[in-house]
Amino acid sequence: MGRIVVFNSVSLDGYFTDANADMSFAHNANPDAEWDTFVSSNARGGGVLLFGRITYELMASFWPTPSAVENMPVVAERMNNLSKVVFSRTLDKALWSNTKLVKGDMIGEIQKMKKESGEDMAILGNGSVVSQLAQCGLIDEYQIVVIPVVLGKGRTMFEGIKVKVPLKLTKTRTFENGNVLLCYEPLA
Repeated sequence: MGRIVVFNSVSLDGYFTDANADMSFAHNANPDAEWDTFVSSNARGGGVLLFGRITYELMASFWPTPSAVENMPVVAERMNNLSKVVFSRTLDKALWSNTKLVKGDMIGEIQKMKKESGEDMAILGNGSVVSQLAQCGLIDEYQIVVIPVVLGKGRTMFEGIKVKVPLKLTKTRTFENGNVLLCYEPLA
């Protein structure tokens, strides 16, 4: 059975995007070789990437570009070659390589994917997908990177959640650039 892992960066005040839906704050860290190695090695994992429309459009507009390939070649190669699923009621087509568009029941489709595929799935930089799946108990692990910046306003990845989701801390890691990785799993 496939696992679903969330990998999101958040500001110190808990936002994954600023008030203008911008996530660039997560990439403005001080130079840190250990962080760069972590990001590259994390990108080497396999599986399927899961996106909502907004994050999909953001990622698809960056990762296939020459700038992405030049500045982050390992991550760009993985992002462009991994299988991707975008959940959207408004997109008509998904042109980024290896992408499947699902317009229907996201929860049902993900339940089916978890049972049938056996591949792990990752949600990157998304809020609405995370909150919907968290409420249904479909997320197996949360990997949250706290970025040392305060945004003041923005969106949380748990916006709109209506149930309490108790978690247990399983791992932490601090980087020289001030980023802190926190890993959580749902309590059984």
